[in-house]
Amino acid sequence: MHQAIVLHKNDEEVTAGIESLTDADLPDGDVTVRVAYSTLNYKDGLAITGKAPVVRKYPMVPGVDFSGTVESSDHPDFKPGDEVILNGWGVGEGHPGGMSQKARVKGEWLVPLPSALSLRWAMAVGTAGYTAMLCVLALVRQGVTPDKGDVLVTGANGGVGSVAVALLAGRGFNVVASTGRTEETDHLKALGASDVIHRDELSGRGKPLGKTRWAAAVDTVGSQTLANVLSTTQYGGSVAACGLAQGMDLPTTVAPFILRGVNLLGVDSVYAPMERRLEAWECLATELDTDKLEAMTSDVGLGDVIPLAEKILAGQVRGRTVIDVNR
Repeated sequence: MHQAIVLHKNDEEVTAGIESLTDADLPDGDVTVRVAYSTLNYKDGLAITGKAPVVRKYPMVPGVDFSGTVESSDHPDFKPGDEVILNGWGVGEGHPGGMSQKARVKGEWLVPLPSALSLRWAMAVGTAGYTAMLCVLALVRQGVTPDKGDVLVTGANGGVGSVAVALLAGRGFNVVASTGRTEETDHLKALGASDVIHRDELSGRGKPLGKTRWAAAVDTVGSQTLANVLSTTQYGGSVAACGLAQGMDLPTTVAPFILRGVNLLGVDSVYAPMERRLEAWECLATELDTDKLEAMTSDVGLGDVIPLAEKILAGQVRGRTVIDVNR
């Protein structure tokens, strides 16, 4: 028997609770993992509350990522005892996810834990930190360098935003953090932000083209905020977009693209190819300051997760939340 959070849907209502499951409840897959840690991401909050159609079938174990130890394997790349990470691949949406003491998945979805790092560290980073690294690498591939000017991070107190601030600052960028919680200014500056602005500067209706302010940006918010970020990005600048905290719409014009040559870079963490996953995790292992990661991380047990789902959607969860599924 193992414990897991399980979601059920009756009519239009989604309910969540902790249930005891057996190995017979595990899905198809060629690797079985004894899960050590998972995390609470924004998408998990949507799944647990049912506020967006994230989950494609019920019942479902939520959790878009996990770290743990291989218990059994029919996959040639993994053997019992190997420590592994999983991010995305529809886990927690169409395939039972990481908020469980045991998971069964396809071996091709797993990434080996970088050497000398812990399973908890991997989930302190989690999908949010891994996505932040993908965003940073996307900007770098586009030729963004510290000498080009300020780099903006929206939703900077969230999981992706917090890690993005730390990673960009570590690479020498001058980082401007946008947040609705300016009382967290000292925390954001400790992570490496040079300046902190209130999200209201970017969240309202703006002009098709505004005064240029940023060489590049990591946007976790979408909607009007992303539109305003694009309209204030300098000539030839780039914006890595990975979130929709404000909304899925994008009320902008073609002006930033055809008059300033701005690049909008879509960043997907769920189905990113393995070579980019490995690059991101290796970069995280060498670049992400452990003290900064700890400063943005809190730990909870499996039984603490459900009440936190509403809070993460309301922007009331700072940084990263590690779930010890055995606590």
